[in-house]
Amino acid sequence: MLLKIHPENPNPHEISIAIDHLKAGQVIIYPTDTVYALACDMLNRKAVERLCQIKGVKPEQANFSLICNNLSHLSDYTKNVNTATYKLMRKSLPGPFTFILNANANVPKIFKRNKKTIGIRIPDNNIAMKLVEELGNPLVSTSIHDKDEILEYTTDPESIYSRYKDRVEVTIDGGYGNNIASTIIDCTGEEPLIVREGRGILA
Repeated sequence: MLLKIHPENPNPHEISIAIDHLKAGQVIIYPTDTVYALACDMLNRKAVERLCQIKGVKPEQANFSLICNNLSHLSDYTKNVNTATYKLMRKSLPGPFTFILNANANVPKIFKRNKKTIGIRIPDNNIAMKLVEELGNPLVSTSIHDKDEILEYTTDPESIYSRYKDRVEVTIDGGYGNNIASTIIDCTGEEPLIVREGRGILA
């Protein structure tokens, strides 16, 4: 299903269609403030396993991110977030950043191993935020890479739909995406370390 949703004013009915699929343990494709991504309900183990299968990775090797709609989820899935890191996240989010943080004991239940870190994202995208809000918990998410050797990410949702329509139940068309992924900041050490330069620039 190609589900068109207005990027600025998402229609609640259309959002509810996507939510129904997520709650049924299905995988969707949705827009972020950077690139289009695959996602599922983080509380559904079978859905996470299916996401891994589509991505072609084993659950214990997956480096997926949690998509949140505010920082209140931090204490649920991370530990040892110091004041400086929290202030940096509060200043930068919502935005095109992925923060790598120390994971707590709730995360291994999802990824089947003693996963020590987890990526946290709060995209500046109304569709993504509504999905998390209506679902009631974070999404597990991973970017969609392009098969093209020159273009790393596909920006056209219709092209993405054509490629994935036999593997995912819903592709949300929220307009053209970006072709630059998020900036990744590792906050597990003493000082934040940028490990990938992306669309976001830390102030």
